[in-house]
Amino acid sequence: MPDDLGARIAARAISHIGAPFRLHGRSMGGGFDCIGLAADALSHVGFAGDIPAEYALRGQFERQLCAFFASSAFAIASSPNAGDFVAVRTAPRQLHLMIATDTGFVHAHAGLRRVVLTPPPLPWPIFGRWRLIGETHGNACSDSRR
Repeated sequence: MPDDLGARIAARAISHIGAPFRLHGRSMGGGFDCIGLAADALSHVGFAGDIPAEYALRGQFERQLCAFFASSAFAIASSPNAGDFVAVRTAPRQLHLMIATDTGFVHAHAGLRRVVLTPPPLPWPIFGRWRLIGETHGNACSDSRR
């Protein structure tokens, strides 16, 4: 991914810090959830893929998320750079998507009811890390618990 693309994704995410949390939210005025925040950042850089929309706050979302990152223009990122997407396991049946920046991870925090920046280290195990690169790659998920 060109450095400026990652920087643009990260900057877009940072610009939404303080926005309200809303499940399935997709706008600054209406609020964001973690998937909506990622969709907005991707749309901002011209990504036209369909990010998953049918999910619950808690539940089995791994297959949908893995399929999205495997069939889209992403590669597995060995360590997060600005603009990378990081999924963490916040509970046994709950994934949460974040966007890496140079100073931490931007995400829509349901408990705090707003978009926040969390500095490293993350308090949750990482499920997967992906970088937008413009080419399709294979299986994009790994879970440290497997």
